[in-house]
Order: sequence, then structure tokens, then C-alpha cells
Amino acid sequence: MISPEGASEIADSRQHGDPECVAALPRFLHTADWQIGKPFRNITDPQKRFRLQQQRILSVSRIAAVAEEHNVDAVLVAGDLFDSSTVPSAVVMEVLEVIGSMNRPVLVIPGNHDHGGAGGVWQRQDVQRQLKERAPLMQLLLKPEPVLIDHALVLPCPLLRQRNSEDPSAWISQLDWQDLAEDCPRIVLAHGAVHGFGSTDYNHDSAGQSERINRIDLDMIQHGQVDYIALGDWHNLKQVGDRAWYCGTPEPDRFDQGDQDQRGQVLVFDIDRGTCPIPKSVSTAGLHWHNLRVQLRTTSDLDRLERTLQQRIGSRVGRDLLRLEINGQLSLREYQRFDALIEVLRTQLLHVRIKGTCHRRPGQEELRAMTDRSEDHLISSIALQLQGELENLELTKTLTTEQQSEAELIELALCELHRLCSESSLNN
Repeated sequence: MISPEGASEIADSRQHGDPECVAALPRFLHTADWQIGKPFRNITDPQKRFRLQQQRILSVSRIAAVAEEHNVDAVLVAGDLFDSSTVPSAVVMEVLEVIGSMNRPVLVIPGNHDHGGAGGVWQRQDVQRQLKERAPLMQLLLKPEPVLIDHALVLPCPLLRQRNSEDPSAWISQLDWQDLAEDCPRIVLAHGAVHGFGSTDYNHDSAGQSERINRIDLDMIQHGQVDYIALGDWHNLKQVGDRAWYCGTPEPDRFDQGDQDQRGQVLVFDIDRGTCPIPKSVSTAGLHWHNLRVQLRTTSDLDRLERTLQQRIGSRVGRDLLRLEINGQLSLREYQRFDALIEVLRTQLLHVRIKGTCHRRPGQEELRAMTDRSEDHLISSIALQLQGELENLELTKTLTTEQQSEAELIELALCELHRLCSESSLNN
């Protein structure tokens, strides 16, 4: 058995191409949750929706490139390779062709999206035919039984139903370990939530799911007998045990959830019997999902927003998605600039989601253009009255819902009055 320090040295030598170390330790690529065929229904533009779907297919090519670059012995897919049973045949063919090009074993278990039972995608005749023709080295593991490959023993925990109330890994605790090769590294391949961590499908509300659905009890898996637990289902990178990892989705699929959000990668690890592997995260993301929160009150705030967007996105087209949380208040001219910026982003990016509200109200100069109208006392008096009512409302620290609605109506009336004044000036 090789020590952790020795394993690390061998891994470094292997990655740098030392021929004497290439076969010293078996190396695997751990991935999951490709969800090929995901519909992205919240994207209304059909061309942009297609580009998002296509990126998931392209991510398989990037995974293949990582497998080649790191010279892995096999690729392990911990469920949800496909998003549903209705994936178009043309998409299936394209994905399996890329898998076939990897020229190394690709071991796949079904997850909750692509379960292995009746009605699932893997039971389709066209999928079974294409699997044999295009990806002969891919092994679809539908049975909970040990699978011996050249360099390790894989213990698959396939989901044969979308919602399984039984622990799919329970069979492992019943194994007679003396019947298995003692010096062969053992890898559990499973898809689902784990006790002590609320893993759940990103497309559903966790509060509505039973705590026992697709639940894996890591304590029931004898860690002394298992060297690595390759998990799928949680779309972020997360370690949930000394030898248990969620690798996350290889292509991000939602806006980030904070500092702990790590998506868009696969894990590569070397393994030896009895040694705790330390997986390496390798980026495979093709798209960028951005979260920005800004307060807009002045021209300087707009300048700062534009600089931030330039730093994060630059001139890239069709490879970014943005969620922009806003609050504040801008003058009409500043708001017009902000509105124009958003229109450009909607064209440039794959998706823009605006959360919150930025109020617009005539600035001091715009207000004077309405109140200082000696030729039109009616408009001047109306503008002064509206502005006075708005200022009185703002003296109240906390507005009621009714008062808030009233303030918004007054702001709208001032904006409309300014528009009428501008049109009048142009016509005179």
C-alpha cells in the first residue's frame, strides 16, 4: 500500500508524463448531473434556449478533453446523464458519439432524471441501439452488484425508479468483503441525498420532498472497506465525508448561491486501496452565470455598474447570464441610460433577470423644467403640488402599502408630466 505522501508524488509525476509512474496508481474522473436535454423553459428566446442546451452537449467534449489530458483510466458518471426520458434521438446520438470518442471505459449509473426502470430513457430501443453502436466502451450499470474493471472494483447504486424510498446503497452493507480482492481499490457510485445533508434536485422545492426519497446512508457503507464514494444529485462541489464527494454539475445551470457555490467542474483522483484519495477539481464550464446587487442613486452608481459589467463580461456575446438585483432611485435621464444598458445586455447575453425596483423621478433640473414655466402656470402648479405631496409622504419613516402605492402613482404622474413638457417644447 502506498502512503498518502507517496500517492501525491506519483500523481504529480504521472501528470507530468513520467513513464515509470503512469500506471502506478489507477486514476478516475468523477462526474455527474450532465442532464443532457434540459429544457430551460424560463428562457423565452428559442435560439438562446438552444444555445444553453447545446452547451450541455459541448460540456461532454470538455470532459473528454480532461480525461485525455489527465490520462484517466475510466470515467465515472454518478447519474443523471440525461435530463428525462424524452431526450430527442439526435441528441442521444451526438452525446454517445462523444462518449465513444473517449476510448476508455465510461461507467454510468442512472439517476432520478434518467432512472433505469420502465419508461426511463435507458429502456428506449433507440438509446440501447445507439449505445452499442456509438459507445461500445460505455457500461450502463443497472444492477447493484460489484463490477471489476482493470484497476478497481466499482460498487454501483443505480436508481431504477425516479423516487426510491429505499436506500440504493443498502446492498453494499450486506457484502461479504472477504469474497472481494483485498488489494483492489473500491469505489461506490451512487446518486441521491445523504443523511446529514439536504441534497435535492435543483428543479424542485426540497420542502415538498420526502426526506427518505433517494436517501443514501453513508454510515451504513463500511468506510474501512470503501476507498471513495462518488456521488451525484447535488449540483455543487461538496465533500460530505472523508471519502465521499459530490462533484457538482460540469456545466452551471443556475445563478450562484453564495461563497460555497462551486459548479462547472469534474473531479480527478488517484486511488490506492486503503488510502483516502484527494480529488482535484478541473473546470469544464462553458457559460458564465453572474449575480450582481447594486444600489442606483447617482450617475456614479451607473458608471460603477458599467465598469463591473465590463470586468465580468466584457465584449463576450452569447456566453453569459446575469441576475441583477437593484434598488434605489434615478432621475429620468439617468434611468433612460440604465434602461438602454439593460436593452444592450438583453441582446448580448443569453439571459438577463432583473430583481427589485429602481424608482425613476424627475431630478432637480428636470423638476425645474416643469415648475419654472412662466408661460404655463397650470403645468407649473401641478408639478409643484405633486412634488409637495411626494415630499410629505417621504417624511413618514415607514410607508403603509397604500401610501407606497400612492407615492408610486405620484412618481408616475411626474414622469408623464415631464414627457408632455418635453414634447411640448419640441413642437414649439
